[in-house]
Amino acid sequence: MTTTRALVPPRRQSETVRAAAKSNFRPEIQGLRSVAVLMVVTYHIWFGRVSGGVDVFLLISAFLMTLQFTRRYSDGRQTALIRHWLHHFRRLLPAAVTVIVGTLAATYMFMPATRWLDTIQQGWASLFYVENFLLQSHAVNYYAADHSLASPLQHFWSLSIQGQVFIVWPIILVGAGWAARRYRLAYVPLLRYIFGLVFLVSLVYSVVFTATDQAAAYFSTGARLWEFALGTLLALFLPMVKIPRSARIVLGWIGILAMLSCGFILDVEEAFPGWAALWPTLAAACLLAAGQTDSRFGVDRILSSKPLVRMGNNSYALYLWHWPMLVIYLAWSGKTHAGWLSGTVIIIGAFLLAVLTTKFVERPWREWKWPEVNRRRSVISLVAVATVAILPLTGWPLQIEQTNRALLANMDTRNPGAATVGGDIIVTPDPSVPLVPSMTSIDADWPVFPTPCKGTADAQDFVNRCTNGITNGTKSVVVIGSSHAHVLNTPLLTMAAKNNWSLTSITKGFCPLGEDTAADITQSCVDFNKATLAEVLRMKPDVVVTTSTRTNAQSDIPERLDPSWVTEVKTLNDAGIQVVALRDTPRTAEPVPACLEKNPGAYIACGSQRAEIYSEDSPTAAVAGELTNTKFLDLSKYFCPDANCPAVIGNVIVYKDDNHVTATYMKTLTPYFEKAFMAATGWS
Repeated sequence: MTTTRALVPPRRQSETVRAAAKSNFRPEIQGLRSVAVLMVVTYHIWFGRVSGGVDVFLLISAFLMTLQFTRRYSDGRQTALIRHWLHHFRRLLPAAVTVIVGTLAATYMFMPATRWLDTIQQGWASLFYVENFLLQSHAVNYYAADHSLASPLQHFWSLSIQGQVFIVWPIILVGAGWAARRYRLAYVPLLRYIFGLVFLVSLVYSVVFTATDQAAAYFSTGARLWEFALGTLLALFLPMVKIPRSARIVLGWIGILAMLSCGFILDVEEAFPGWAALWPTLAAACLLAAGQTDSRFGVDRILSSKPLVRMGNNSYALYLWHWPMLVIYLAWSGKTHAGWLSGTVIIIGAFLLAVLTTKFVERPWREWKWPEVNRRRSVISLVAVATVAILPLTGWPLQIEQTNRALLANMDTRNPGAATVGGDIIVTPDPSVPLVPSMTSIDADWPVFPTPCKGTADAQDFVNRCTNGITNGTKSVVVIGSSHAHVLNTPLLTMAAKNNWSLTSITKGFCPLGEDTAADITQSCVDFNKATLAEVLRMKPDVVVTTSTRTNAQSDIPERLDPSWVTEVKTLNDAGIQVVALRDTPRTAEPVPACLEKNPGAYIACGSQRAEIYSEDSPTAAVAGELTNTKFLDLSKYFCPDANCPAVIGNVIVYKDDNHVTATYMKTLTPYFEKAFMAATGWS
């Protein structure tokens, strides 16, 4: 592998280059780091808000990195990129791995099993600096696990963006050095043009992206690059600007006051990283520009104090520890936020762990000389550190998968599910019998097609297009509608495989069949339903399967049938296409898995009441005469065998959240579904 090196600059350099290259240890920057991390920690733990302190860290990291590279260029020192990257990540990874492994252990001991696999997934993403990409996908992916509760590793999003920039920025800095030598250009002015362009493009992108999809923009590297570029530009322009000491004193105080007040005045979490993120970054820029004033009135006197400088040495580890400690405490205690006392304990605990991590993990690895001898040793040391996290990240999910397979393999009469309602089996509740699906696998308990379903180019559309792979089957079946229709694929897949039917499913989350925006159907869903209806009319399947009514446990009208649903189904019937429409399934007041973990055995309390879900007579009865080629199936008794709609039936968990039926329960419902379906279609 060839090592890329920055070319040695001309012997005579401009004063600008030399000025940009100068840099000594600046204690006020360490103090600024302390203030930034204290903002992050206290705002998270005490106030339940986002402070803007992370944005300060991003700017500082780019500022210092730029000074480092311009200093090397000025001194004529070579920069081996691979060696630089290995050295840099060898300093960062040990503390990160320590926190990842510690978080995994605490997750196992204190967090609900429903969150184990998600934490493992985010552990992998955090280890390889792609956590922000994972959170972006979760922010727009309807079929992902419920992320109303934060992950204990979620804070690695900012470290992931930093890690990505720590790879890209040196390439630009070294590449500009090569171009400056090759084409006889001034190095620092060239960098100013490059990073000025990066700043403008990224800021515009950030503003537009934040306005259109703030949840995804928040974790976007592209939408955050301008913050790094601002730090770089500050390092490049600051040496040539002479600011009077009195002005620097004022700048420093303006910067610190603006920085501290940002999180109180702005809703950072809902507004960043667009225009609003200029507030904390420009505040930090003011503090860096103020520098060392050597005045007793300067804010740098406070920032340079020994306590803040020492805390700055532990700021990285403190940032790493505070978030998992907060999230795990909340999960364990069942609280939604930490109080002043518990929050103070968390802060003290995080600080103690940070000091221990810095002293016994981060510093020894940083000062260890053996890996610095050559690249091979650096790679070996990095792999060794990463392996400490890779082993539990690999072994734990394998153990979970093995346990889940054993549970499903032993269902039989222990977990009969719907068979207990059908009268085929009488089950005496036995607390010793494990429920299925397990809490660790329930989030992913959707219908399983032979090949993965396909979505649209825009993940935010929540579209699933699936097929069972059987072409020219004896019958063709198409499933359309919302995610509740998608759930019906579990029994249909079994029936299609047995009878050689072609099965196609085209569904969209939150999109019941219909075209009435007044009935809580969005325009996006209307467009999707129109396109789907046109496609189905072209396909001319033997039967279309969908849901009919819509349940809503939070409404005064628990069950309804939208008039536009009747219109669409009539269009299918008029085209000679038979429709089988199933009554909607119940909904619960809160996600069932979380409720069962908090209240073991509360099968009724974690479910719902039939009277709150269903009308006494199904609303479809009033339109059955209009739809002569539509058969209505009512399987509600398998969800509400009496006045109750329990969360667990026959030792099988019925719902994977607060409204979607688990694929495991639908499997136990398959014989009854099949009998009703075959009778409705007249197939044999």
